[in-house]
Amino acid sequence: MITKYSKWNIKAIILVVLVGIIVGFIYEFGVDNLYNLGKILLLPTGFAPVADALFTGLWLIAAPLAVYFVPLPGAGIIGEFLASVVEMLLGGQWGAMTIFSGLIQGATNEIGFFSKKSRYQRFTWKSVLIGAACAGVSSFIRRYIIYGLGYYQWQLQIMLLIIDILSALLFDGVLVKLITNLFDRALQPRIE
Repeated sequence: MITKYSKWNIKAIILVVLVGIIVGFIYEFGVDNLYNLGKILLLPTGFAPVADALFTGLWLIAAPLAVYFVPLPGAGIIGEFLASVVEMLLGGQWGAMTIFSGLIQGATNEIGFFSKKSRYQRFTWKSVLIGAACAGVSSFIRRYIIYGLGYYQWQLQIMLLIIDILSALLFDGVLVKLITNLFDRALQPRIE
């Protein structure tokens, strides 16, 4: 059995920190390497920017996992922020920009849960998918501004936005919700 915390306490903080650290390692040693391989494979085709959009959802999973274990406002922001800090400290290729990205991704991921504490507590498909879609859009906007996606043809810009959202929905939404459903069955969480 696992306990979910309905108020901030030392155990809740430790749980969010653990999620951030574990996912930060996954980002650096798993997702970043897959991304680099995908980008290299797409480079000769001229579609290397698509790799950024394809992998978007994989870099967003810390926030909803943190919210699942600690269903409180701010848990997603802290979880994603810590994952980005760990990724950067382990040698992440984007340096300090990773932290900025983590803050944006965590905050926009929590949009699906905002306004009612019960949305955090229930962790529904709707909340997770809305948060994932918002995080996907924010990832596109961040890359649009920082990496100058505005110089691409408008058709490619729209394609990248759609792929960002679909990737976020698939990995940050569906995959995370399926993983948390497995946690529900295996660990039978209770709220404290």
